[in-house]
Amino acid sequence: MGETMAVRYFLLDRVTELVPRERARGLKNVTLTDEVLHDHFPDFPVLPGALLIEGAAQLAGLLVEVSLNAPDAEPPGRALLTQVDRARFHGVTQPGDQIVITAVIDSLAAAAARVKIEAFVEDKRVARAELTFVLKTVVSEALHAQRRALYRIWTRDLKLPVELR
Repeated sequence: MGETMAVRYFLLDRVTELVPRERARGLKNVTLTDEVLHDHFPDFPVLPGALLIEGAAQLAGLLVEVSLNAPDAEPPGRALLTQVDRARFHGVTQPGDQIVITAVIDSLAAAAARVKIEAFVEDKRVARAELTFVLKTVVSEALHAQRRALYRIWTRDLKLPVELR
């Protein structure tokens, strides 16, 4: 993906469901190749809660973008996380865990959205929060190219009702 990356950490491996204006589901596989685990903590590696929220925000941001962008918007708006509320962590995530993240639209406005997220390992909830986003026009072809490539990777196994831009 080159040197023009807008996001340093990709904390979502796959999107398994995407229903514009409603919900999305995605997966994050925690592995020892996640560099942050080497220092957090050396003898007890866990994915930091802030990065778990970031992974959920990446999924929720995609959902917000496909929900709010007009099909002909050029450039498309990008979802910016502006607020995190009621974040709660109920357990740790460690190497070998597959985190299932759900994002459900709570409310939509013309250029903003509130999304409830939850994260589970097997059948145990490990995190939840409410995220607020605004849709912002960003003039950066590098960003848009990076997002299109990333979204194609994340959704490669889905038949989508909309084109990801």
